[in-house]
Amino acid sequence: MEIEAPIKEVVEEIKESGGDAVKFCYQCGKCDTVCPWNKVRKFSMRKLIREATFGLTEIEHEEIWRCTTCGKCVQRCPRDVQQIQNMIALRRMATGYGVFPTAIKPVRTVSAGLTADGNPFGEDRTKRAQWAKGHSVKTFEEGMEILYFPGCYLSYDARLKKVAVATAKILNKAGVNFGILGAEENCCGESIRKTGNEDLFKQLARENIKTFIDNGVKKILVSSPHCYHTFKNEYPEFNVHFEIVHISQYIFELINEGRIQISKEYAKKITYHDPCYLGRHNGIYDEPRGVLQKIPGLELIEMPEAREDSLCCGMGGGRIWMETPMSERFANLRLEQAIRGGAEELVTACPYCITNFEDSRVVLNYDDVIQIKDITEVLQEVI
Repeated sequence: MEIEAPIKEVVEEIKESGGDAVKFCYQCGKCDTVCPWNKVRKFSMRKLIREATFGLTEIEHEEIWRCTTCGKCVQRCPRDVQQIQNMIALRRMATGYGVFPTAIKPVRTVSAGLTADGNPFGEDRTKRAQWAKGHSVKTFEEGMEILYFPGCYLSYDARLKKVAVATAKILNKAGVNFGILGAEENCCGESIRKTGNEDLFKQLARENIKTFIDNGVKKILVSSPHCYHTFKNEYPEFNVHFEIVHISQYIFELINEGRIQISKEYAKKITYHDPCYLGRHNGIYDEPRGVLQKIPGLELIEMPEAREDSLCCGMGGGRIWMETPMSERFANLRLEQAIRGGAEELVTACPYCITNFEDSRVVLNYDDVIQIKDITEVLQEVI
């Protein structure tokens, strides 16, 4: 496309929204070669960056909302174009103008739920700790060893409540003095920030930070890599620094310290899926594998795209709330990789991944072919 002069007003708005790094792109196209979208449809991050450079972004189209923020293009980019930040900047513009394509409109409902009740489901805040009833889970008090922050999906989703319960059982078995804050918690805000709603993210973050400080929280244990990433890497923007630990790291530590004793075999073929926000974004690859490798009888199978090359499940960047046709779901491809490798169970450590894989498993009629489990669900069976 021949352009004599950029549309300066739009370029400035993109820059002010945080997308100034588009100017570093020299159109090498490496982003397109690694983007998972190109496994299921035609998509060009390179083109989106080029359009933004000249102020030609079409905010009314779905393309700027496709990025799952998986980090593969950022990993390979030779010019530090910061594709994720650029896409968030474009979404901030669209959100500011109230422009949402049809497939993205559920984000508006999610925003309303987050504003009113602190969770994306619009569920009653007082029900946030119901999963913990009957499982010896205390309310957090200052001086406790750790605050367990299960997050929204483990607190409200029927399937993922099982992961929260498995986690509590492991912590109790290890003698960890922990508690939860239940109704006092908000969503961490990671995904809504990725959709461009910066104001709502800041509201949720400030309320959480105040709650943590008021309750004397110093160390936070999380189940979601998205919570981990946000608390560890984004909340410091508010001049606070809590010690953040992901459950896969913590249970590895508990096993090594002898606080958890593995007493049973698990004679199954397992493959482990690296969540983007645990792996590529935060470099946590070895601990979850270390836990699985300590379980007698368990055979760990690596998929073709593993560790830093892991295939995104497709639900990051706020797409957990957006409409994705079944023919365009990366999760379908991931399940097929696991099955071809001979795995009986796909194990991961992210609620978004579990939600997506469970949906794909049902739609693809793989109910009797492969099971989906969180790493804590496997561990609770052998201790």
